Amino acid sequence: MDFEKRQVEAKGIRISVTNNGVEIGRAYLYLMHNDLHNQPFGLMEDVHIDEAHRGKGVGSELVKLVIKEAKEANCYKLIATSRTSRPKVHDLYQRLGFTQHGLEFRINF
Repeated sequence: MDFEKRQVEAKGIRISVTNNGVEIGRAYLYLMHNDLHNQPFGLMEDVHIDEAHRGKGVGSELVKLVIKEAKEANCYKLIATSRTSRPKVHDLYQRLGFTQHGLEFRINF
């Protein structure tokens, strides 16, 4: 049995939200390819809104912008992960069209 390793390219986009010149939120969209699809898939990561600005629709607009960017990049899917301890985030994602699909497993180093 042989294993082969090869580099694949991914693109990252950082989207930030500012208020009076101060960053109050951010999200990352990573565009990646695999061998199963000709189109890329998107991974939304590190979505954060400053606590003082939560509950005001800023996070919704930020996630909508990430979704728009993923569609414009012709992604066949957009993945969003969230800790199990964040039910408000889960509600937000579901309101914006995400469905719970599978489980996330991870190893911290």
